[in-house]
Amino acid sequence: MLRLLDFFIAFFGLFFLCPILLIVTIIGFFDTGSPIFVQERVGRNKKPFKLIKFRTMSIETKSVASHLANNASITKLGVFLRRTKIDELPQLINVLKGDMSLVGPRPNLFNQKELIIERDSKGVYDVLPGVTGLAQVQNIDMSTPELLALTDKKMIDTLTLKNYFKYIIMTATGSGSGDAVK
Repeated sequence: MLRLLDFFIAFFGLFFLCPILLIVTIIGFFDTGSPIFVQERVGRNKKPFKLIKFRTMSIETKSVASHLANNASITKLGVFLRRTKIDELPQLINVLKGDMSLVGPRPNLFNQKELIIERDSKGVYDVLPGVTGLAQVQNIDMSTPELLALTDKKMIDTLTLKNYFKYIIMTATGSGSGDAVK
């Protein structure tokens, strides 16, 4: 049932948000010359998939977890996109494709070995990664692998239809700080 909800919400979200996506893409061309950011992430069953986002950092930025990136790498447009979480909207394409769910553990990079070990031991990779989830609305980022994996596991074990919508609404209304960059 959640997959069906994911599909319809993502489809209608992309349809209704198309003007915003188009405007951000055009502005992004002037900001970095490459407004779309695609990065390989760890998906369900630890299979790789290509995560799609709006670019918020300069093109030269090294591919590391956000908490390891430098604030100077974030563009002026990127600051706005992260604050409003608009940078995450292209992930609705990932949801449509079945690579992600709207709610689930945030997908990590393959170079985050400690997090992969923690999540693997708790069965976190048995579910689709998500655009948002319990850890995001509680401001838990990937800098604390054990806490993040425990929070992801708690979310997976307690995910109900009510919690599914709760996490989406909390994210849309500003809960969570987004990607923490130092």
